[in-house]
Amino acid sequence: MWTSSEIRKQFLEYFQQKGHTIVESSSLVPIDDPTLLFTNAGMNQFKDVFLGIDKRNYVRATTSQKCVRAGGKHNDLDTVGRTPRHHTFFEMLGNFSFGDYFKREAITYAWEFLTEVVKLSPERLWITIYKDDDEAAEIWPQVTNVPPEKIIRLGEADNFWSMGDTGPCGPCSEIMYDRGVEYACSEDCAIGVCDCNRWLEIWNLVFMQYNRDEEGNLTPLPRPSIDTGMGLERLTSVLQGKDSNFDTDLFIPIIKQIEKLTGKVYDPGDAGFPFRVIADHSRACTFLIADGVLPSNDGRGYVLRRILRRAVRFGKVLGIEEPFLYKNVDVVSDIMSEAYPDLLKKSDFVRDVIRMEEERFFVTLHEGMRKVEEILLRTRQQGAELISGEDAFMMYDTYGFPLDLMEDVASENGFEVDTEGFEKMMEQQRDRARNANKGENAFAQDRILAELLAELPATIFSGYNQLEDQSQVIALLVDNEKVNEVWAKEIILVTAATPFYAQSGGQIADIGIIKGQNGTLNVTQVHKIAEWILHYGKLDGKMAVGEQVTLTVDKQRRLDTARNHTATHLLHRALRQVLGEHAQQKGSLVEPERLRFDFSHLAAVTEEELCEIENLVNEAIWSMHDVSKVVKSLDEARDMGAVALFGEKYGDQVRVVSVDDISMELCGGTHVNNTGEIGLFKLLSEGSVGSGLRRIEAVTGRYALDYFNAVEKELKSIAAVLR
Repeated sequence: MWTSSEIRKQFLEYFQQKGHTIVESSSLVPIDDPTLLFTNAGMNQFKDVFLGIDKRNYVRATTSQKCVRAGGKHNDLDTVGRTPRHHTFFEMLGNFSFGDYFKREAITYAWEFLTEVVKLSPERLWITIYKDDDEAAEIWPQVTNVPPEKIIRLGEADNFWSMGDTGPCGPCSEIMYDRGVEYACSEDCAIGVCDCNRWLEIWNLVFMQYNRDEEGNLTPLPRPSIDTGMGLERLTSVLQGKDSNFDTDLFIPIIKQIEKLTGKVYDPGDAGFPFRVIADHSRACTFLIADGVLPSNDGRGYVLRRILRRAVRFGKVLGIEEPFLYKNVDVVSDIMSEAYPDLLKKSDFVRDVIRMEEERFFVTLHEGMRKVEEILLRTRQQGAELISGEDAFMMYDTYGFPLDLMEDVASENGFEVDTEGFEKMMEQQRDRARNANKGENAFAQDRILAELLAELPATIFSGYNQLEDQSQVIALLVDNEKVNEVWAKEIILVTAATPFYAQSGGQIADIGIIKGQNGTLNVTQVHKIAEWILHYGKLDGKMAVGEQVTLTVDKQRRLDTARNHTATHLLHRALRQVLGEHAQQKGSLVEPERLRFDFSHLAAVTEEELCEIENLVNEAIWSMHDVSKVVKSLDEARDMGAVALFGEKYGDQVRVVSVDDISMELCGGTHVNNTGEIGLFKLLSEGSVGSGLRRIEAVTGRYALDYFNAVEKELKSIAAVLR
């Protein structure tokens, strides 16, 4: 019998043999995509490639992608455990073509893998296609011998895929597995007629061949692409002959662990619903926390908190009255560590986060239930049947009592909750939607600029070795339009090469001037979009495309920023030495004046620990270690032991920044050549910015000296008063 690990491995190896590059699963936290709460499909990490904003050094890729659907538009949370197929966390097997092969090859590969590699019976397979996709209708019987009566045409809702309201889209073909007439819901059971347990969607092949404009018009893409997705859990259930995903080797060890914790025996029927919820949610919590999500009251953290607390509530249904979910982490890690070895390294931290959240929730339940009983009594005395949105929000805001739990308790007592009123009050407190719109607007703006620059060569970055360069202007942009020349305006300027560092990796952009024959651009911001570095600023005078210009970076600002960036690497290593390897970077801001560093840690850092951390950084500075920067393949860098940072997107070639044997990280930022150039490091503050998330602020070099001078001045002033 196939194991889930063998299926995953065979899939990736099959497509590797077909010329595909195996690409590692991206994080569950989408990188550079503010439109998504979580990674929810295999194509997410290639979205910029499909849109033409990004390019890779391969045109065929294959992945086994971690996905979560538990918030926003794609939300399977409420159906988890009730059906045999829905999950919050799942893996999507996929193969992708970026303008290389198209329908015939995609169909051939899918059919060959299913019927020849994993040996599914062709008799069990049916095909659905988009009603107007005559090309697919012609190809399927040619390459698979599927009879025409088993190729079903369906409408846009079922067999046409879009990335959004506008942009790349196209018809899709779905491969359906017929589980047998014994699973039919009726005599009329058929694909497209019912959605019963007989027909199981195995694989979706999306043929991206059109671009949809704002009016809904479809125009052919110059380079059609392929995006396919097949759920590992579903395929595993078929190959292991199981009626439910929860009966496969991906879930059974977790269910066995729950049996051990509860002393109860799992029932695959309705009575096993709590077991299935806990098993599913154990996977989601483990992977989300391992990918850097921590419980909180908004955004991704709120979704994680909701999943975790939902599992705890179903534990109570099974009679568990103390923290238990954290005990499932090791089981999940054992099942998945072959594909995701980092899980084992992070399991201690994941366990601690879950246990602490469980402990908080049990306190919340105890304190909150007394208040809920008061609300229920008051509502009953008023003769009402609806618990007000104000009361529900008060319970959420003051006691951390989740809305879905409030709804459950209300329902058990014959009441409903005014969810609309609750949402109105939530909207007053949060600006999540507004921030999301800003992110979507920024994403759309990047796409517009990428389309304008599409025919231009990539910008060469020369700023690692020099702060001044001469180059040719290859594009001038004003109000999202290309112009050949421009006078005294706010503009975007693109050159063939530039020494200006674009804002990325937590490091702010360079500033400086770009001087032409008849004008000077004051550069106030620099961004990188796909392959191009864009200089933003106010032009004094005139500039034209084709003109030779001199680009000069502000030297002092660059040096101050480089000091802080190298100090950030030293701080990261010191934190891990003092606090433990779980103290991973979760965010940073590197400016000329200061640095800010966010890291994972479940308790306040003590004064003694802060002192030790500061001393370690200063010792590294005063030891005058050389700082080397080399370019390696991603695999070589990992083999060297280089630290890859959470939330960063890496290409096949990466820059490794090393401080002798103290620190080694993947980093594209600017750094000093020797730690002695940093001069001095001073911690200014340490505090909490969220559950399990701490923040340090610090200064280096002349700004550290300014700090000590200010302290000395203040002490002298105090001494004068006391005298």
